[in-house]
Amino acid sequence: MSGIDTSGRLRDTDDATQHITSIFPSDTDLTCTFTAHANANTWSAWTEIADSGATKLSAAFATAEGHITSIVIETISDNAAVYMFEIAWGAAKSPITSGRFAGVGKFQAAHIQDRFWAPPFPAGQLIYFRMKTETAVADTCTIQLRYHTH
Repeated sequence: MSGIDTSGRLRDTDDATQHITSIFPSDTDLTCTFTAHANANTWSAWTEIADSGATKLSAAFATAEGHITSIVIETISDNAAVYMFEIAWGAAKSPITSGRFAGVGKFQAAHIQDRFWAPPFPAGQLIYFRMKTETAVADTCTIQLRYHTH
């Protein structure tokens, strides 16, 4: 038999298809805003992901590893701009996913959902984003993230 870890693959597949999903921000009166750099096509500084109540996404992964499984773009500040984002973890800013979207003035309505199966965040790591747009304005978008822990 080859060195394939069949039971490990089955566990990974089971985890990918069966888990309890949580939402960040965790209440209807909270928002999470990503802000782009004020120069066109320039990444903003890496910023820890937090909601409007100052709760950090990393708190959800303080004692257990886990995954972000999707991001929903709720609002955008410029309907005619193209936006790009990256999400990463830890001091080295190890990337787990990136995305590109635009407002209805470009391609589609701003409310979109990207689903992905990103590598897990190790427990206790900080989680960051950075964003850029094609405009020379610090464009913003509000988002929600879906995630689960192990």
